[in-house]
Amino acid sequence: MVVSLRRLPVCARIAGTGSYAPARELTNRELETMVDTTDAWIVERTGIKSRRIAAEGESTSDMAAEAARRALASAELDARDLDLIIVATVTGDMPLPSTAVRVQQKIGAGNECAAFDLAAACAGFCYALRLADLHVRAGLAENVLVVGVELLSRVIDWTDRGTCVLFGDGAGAVVVRRSIAEGRGILGTHIFADGSGADALRIPAGGSVSPTTTRTIEEKGHFVQMKGSEIFKTAVKNLVSASQLAIDSAGLTNAEIDWVVPHQANSRILSAVADRLAMPMERFYLNLERYGNTSSASIPIALDEAVRGGSIRAGQTVLFCALGGGIAWGSALLRW
Repeated sequence: MVVSLRRLPVCARIAGTGSYAPARELTNRELETMVDTTDAWIVERTGIKSRRIAAEGESTSDMAAEAARRALASAELDARDLDLIIVATVTGDMPLPSTAVRVQQKIGAGNECAAFDLAAACAGFCYALRLADLHVRAGLAENVLVVGVELLSRVIDWTDRGTCVLFGDGAGAVVVRRSIAEGRGILGTHIFADGSGADALRIPAGGSVSPTTTRTIEEKGHFVQMKGSEIFKTAVKNLVSASQLAIDSAGLTNAEIDWVVPHQANSRILSAVADRLAMPMERFYLNLERYGNTSSASIPIALDEAVRGGSIRAGQTVLFCALGGGIAWGSALLRW
């Protein structure tokens, strides 16, 4: 009996991963000479020991393009075969045009490949992955490149110890491809937002509400501002709820999740999430001690490391979860 492939259920799967981190490493010991802080304080409060800083002249699209090339090579796919490029970032090359079109140009994708940016801060990768999944399932695209990239070192006040110790630069990318469902691939994605918390994490100046002026520069309005205690409470609650929803919607139990690849924000947040989900921290893939918080880039960077290092293997269930400014948050569940 011959079964038509057209009648088999279509799914989206991650066919390749790639990441890029700048060469320069900024350690906590170096930060001790720049701001009133200590290595012990940073590690205890965040779990971070170092972060990467982009070189002078290195742009967001440069980092994104390099991660994209590595993901395409992993998927054994030519850039000209891409149908869509989605770049999740809040630190694009410039307000206009999008960083995605720069990436399209730099990797050699054809002009029939649509490209756009998506801004959901640290939740950007989960948002972008959902869009890629929907495009593939709807038959609108066969190959989608999703990039999470941030160059946060240029929007950080390096005299503010509450924020400068947290963030780093980097890019991660995945190729999402059409596949015949055989129990593997993206099992579900979920995204949320609550604008009532928009002021908890923001860069207030530089937009239409507060255009760039001498005053906004002097008042440091173009740097990240964060209410840490508000973010902490919101992050734990919403990461837990989004993760549990992803697991329940797939008909699985928490015990059946092999790996959690979370947004690498803060070790205390993630420890609280693990406790509430009744999952051991050994199942959480963490690399924030070496990269810090790279916002939308953190999940795809960690994923690439876990896949290339052999931690994540075929057939395993993998959970993503992230929360960032907006407040925006989301989750995704895959069978690798």
